[in-house]
Amino acid sequence: MKPIEQLVKTIAKLRSPKGCPWDKEQTHKTLKRYLIEEAYEALDAIDSNDPKALMEELGDVLLQIVLHAQIARENKEFSFNEVANYINKKMITRHPHVFSDTLVKNSEEVMVNWEIIKRNEKPHRKDIFDGIPLALPALLKALKVSKKAAKEGFEWKKEADIWKTLNSEITEFKAASQKKSKIKQADEIGDILFTIVNIARWYKLDPEDSLNMAIKKFISRYARVKNKIKSSKKGIKELSYSKLNNLWRLVKKQEREKR
Repeated sequence: MKPIEQLVKTIAKLRSPKGCPWDKEQTHKTLKRYLIEEAYEALDAIDSNDPKALMEELGDVLLQIVLHAQIARENKEFSFNEVANYINKKMITRHPHVFSDTLVKNSEEVMVNWEIIKRNEKPHRKDIFDGIPLALPALLKALKVSKKAAKEGFEWKKEADIWKTLNSEITEFKAASQKKSKIKQADEIGDILFTIVNIARWYKLDPEDSLNMAIKKFISRYARVKNKIKSSKKGIKELSYSKLNNLWRLVKKQEREKR
């Protein structure tokens, strides 16, 4: 028996009347958070460059897929084989340059064809933003919306336009910050964040990866600042802003010198 067949059989047994009480209680909705968690753990494994960890985490992601398929099978909706057949057919259809006689010059043409085929497959989607999952994290959703709008020509014409837009949004937030309306302030800070995502897209950067790099860097620098404060036997709250800022600049300088 092939490993995937054995896994499907194992999950079916866990869900059987004599199976595991916890597994039998699960539904598509109760498992939602686990699918997300396992996917993020797989991303961590990729970032850590640990093949063994990635293998294990991909197994956990696959487990969630097989579990959802088993629940669907019990509900007489679909089976794991139908899931596999569907995605296999879609990959063949979406890659006519591999499985048919369509010719492409580069990956950009591949993506153009992909979008055309996708639109033909889903004629019910009339708006360019149809199909973007509502449950996506805001940063990823912003990137997808930005990319779709840019493909239709809603794009900066030159680099100077980028900074003009960002400066305009910052000015609007500064004005809103002087008012008491938190709704207005949230609206304007949202515009700044969305503009930053657009800037990342313009420079072909992934805003999610970029933000995670910044977070990791901040945590590392913050730890070094705290270590320097320890020698003075004072807490962060006891230091002036000026002193903290000087320590932060020192840590950044030392970091650059090590590169």
